[in-house]
Amino acid sequence: MATTTASFLDRLRAIVGPDGLLTSPSELVVYECDGYTIEKNRPDVVIFPISSEQVVAIVKLCSETRTPFVPRGAGTSLAGGCLPVGGGVMIALTRMKRILEVNSRDRYAVVEPGVVNLWLTNHLNTHGYHFAPDPSSQGACTIGGNVATNSGGPHTLKYGVTVNHVLGAEMVLPDGQVVVTGGPVEDCPGYDLTGVVVGSEGTFGVATKVWVRITRNPQSRRTLLGVFETVDDATSTISDIIGAGIVPAALEMLDSLILQAVEAAFHFGFPLDAGAVLIMEVDGLDAGLDQDAERIIEIAKRNHAREVLQAKTEAERLLLWKSRKQAFGAVGRLAPSYCTQDGVVPRTKLPHILRVIQHIGAKYQLKIANVFHAGDGNIHPILLFDERDQDQVQRVLKASHEILEECVQCGGSVTGEHGIGVEKIDFMPRLFTPEDLGMMLRLRNAFNPDGLCSPRKMLPTAGACIEPAKATRRAT
Repeated sequence: MATTTASFLDRLRAIVGPDGLLTSPSELVVYECDGYTIEKNRPDVVIFPISSEQVVAIVKLCSETRTPFVPRGAGTSLAGGCLPVGGGVMIALTRMKRILEVNSRDRYAVVEPGVVNLWLTNHLNTHGYHFAPDPSSQGACTIGGNVATNSGGPHTLKYGVTVNHVLGAEMVLPDGQVVVTGGPVEDCPGYDLTGVVVGSEGTFGVATKVWVRITRNPQSRRTLLGVFETVDDATSTISDIIGAGIVPAALEMLDSLILQAVEAAFHFGFPLDAGAVLIMEVDGLDAGLDQDAERIIEIAKRNHAREVLQAKTEAERLLLWKSRKQAFGAVGRLAPSYCTQDGVVPRTKLPHILRVIQHIGAKYQLKIANVFHAGDGNIHPILLFDERDQDQVQRVLKASHEILEECVQCGGSVTGEHGIGVEKIDFMPRLFTPEDLGMMLRLRNAFNPDGLCSPRKMLPTAGACIEPAKATRRAT
């Protein structure tokens, strides 16, 4: 393979310098998977460009030598989106981390793909703005990765997902050509290629610059914590809040198992005997927020809330959100390994899907914690296990498959914000007709005709989901 030859590595070093390349097995092991740890494969080399020009040179070399390559951000994705399935070159974009421009009058910023999501919001805060998509991995995930998977987050209930906040992108196509889709203006003529690129999971090329929409900070907020005896009462509250015409900034649910981990980590004061808690936030003009908060409290109590607390200070509010956004990290207190699923169901189906998840956990003798974006029906069951035990791995795969299958049966989908990657390719024919999948393949081939960029991702017609040697690890 070209990536293992001295001449190929020398040509890569000539592009990025000797400190921009990783080749030793001990270094490459760090890049063998993303947050979906069940599937692993090491790249042959990891390279760290610092400019669009270097990305162009790397991609042209890969194209010339017919070497597969995959772009990677922070590796926080949860479906194997940046898994180097066939080895090859991994283009790590974390050194391309400049905020190039902030235009508060026209409400956009220009950033490189390695900019961490939270860095951008912190930088914009001095201007009175923020970047609205706020994934739970906000403190680590990058804008490039957000664009790849069309990330969501707690506040996208009101503000929308990443595609609603990307105005344009500069991309290096798999042949090394540089193209720009969209730009700083609100509406560009012609086809919405930016909308096509966002969520393409790195299968169209390598994003090297992104124009993002920035959002003015709300004048005020009211952040509430509802404590419920049962998950059913909490999910009924969610439906009733939306049904009442209230548009919260966020509605997040944590069940009793995740509460144990979060409380042990952050000592917020969560009641450990509760069946579930809801974090409910409204924001906007100060004048109407107290009325909205009172209506939410009334709805929660009507659904048997034990109590509804309100954050009294900004420090309390920030601690509450820290507890929510770092919940996944706290899960390490419950088990050595975990697999986070990402399904979507209609909000009215939340009580049903959570009962099904509980049944599936009992069936496969697995503990499953739940923390999710309840307001838009985006569930994140966290299956706890030990990946060193292959029997547990198989049970997790089968349980995951059944959970996602039930999401489809409920009229939902198998992903809300983490993408298809390699994990969920088998579900694509359940969601789309052969004609739909054929059209998607034609679209991908228009950008990536040779399949060198992120091979074997998203589409079942693009090749095997995983290597044959690993096929027994996939649930049947």
